[in-house]
Amino acid sequence: MVSAVKIIALEEHYWDQEVSSHFKERGPEMRVPALQERLLDLGALRLKEMDEAGIDLQVLSHGAPATQRIDAETAVPLARRANDRLHQAIQKNRGRFEGFAVLPTADPKAAADELERAVTRLGFKGAMVHGLTSVGGAHLFLDDKRFWPIFERAQALDVPLYLHPAVPHKAVIDAYYKDYLDQFPGLMTAAWGFGVETATQGIRLVLSGVFEAYPRLKIILGHLGEGLPFYLWRIDMALARQGNRPTPFRDTFREHFWITTSGNFSTPSLLCCVMEMGADRILFSVDYPFVPNPPGVKWMEHVPLGPEDRAKILHGNAKRLLRL
Repeated sequence: MVSAVKIIALEEHYWDQEVSSHFKERGPEMRVPALQERLLDLGALRLKEMDEAGIDLQVLSHGAPATQRIDAETAVPLARRANDRLHQAIQKNRGRFEGFAVLPTADPKAAADELERAVTRLGFKGAMVHGLTSVGGAHLFLDDKRFWPIFERAQALDVPLYLHPAVPHKAVIDAYYKDYLDQFPGLMTAAWGFGVETATQGIRLVLSGVFEAYPRLKIILGHLGEGLPFYLWRIDMALARQGNRPTPFRDTFREHFWITTSGNFSTPSLLCCVMEMGADRILFSVDYPFVPNPPGVKWMEHVPLGPEDRAKILHGNAKRLLRL
């Protein structure tokens, strides 16, 4: 039974009140009082719901869009203060919480410095970056070479960067989703838009050459890899056709990416990921509080995996990757 195995949940969100005060738009889901209560709680309620589900440890990360849509001048000191506050919450509940830093990516050098401070001074296990970064009115993917100092520092520190979704670019929303948003607002977020944008981030990183420049760089994708494990063979095949620059896309992805189960408790999808990535590259996550804890834990009890692979996914891989 899962209850006899240590459980580490890797993509579990919270809100810092000062950071979240900068969020200009909040969908109807984000205004639900019970959800807001859980996002702002780093104490009794969160621990109670972890205990009820049998989760031993949460790696805490700020909810989207965190500091990625905030100008550099504001974001640099704001990220520092938010990381300090998260550190204090972790210290109050040592052994139950760890943290991923928020980074002021609009200033890549400052973001790299804050990553180093968060890891070396605060004991954080890496950082989470949400969607596109706003820089001078533009919305940039992370493969832009301006952001490469962050990757260089992550490699030097030997910590992963977790790429998480945020609301897509307005032009994408208008072109792809707006016709259905009145009736299905989730289409542009968790139902489809989130995954498309974050998978695109992952694809662009592989094609950019960043992993050739930083061969020990580690990236995490949630939601069972945003669908990419299912598509790896086809992407690899299509990019091998005449007219494309040669790239070992599939091999590069499987060498540099880890994926989590956050908010995607599908047995067929998980088994596909195990076959494509290997059980060593998959980590348990819930996506709390957007997804409640019990369904994910109960799901893992019945996934048709052997005890070794189940233990790897539930805690072993996280312990190795994050050096817990």
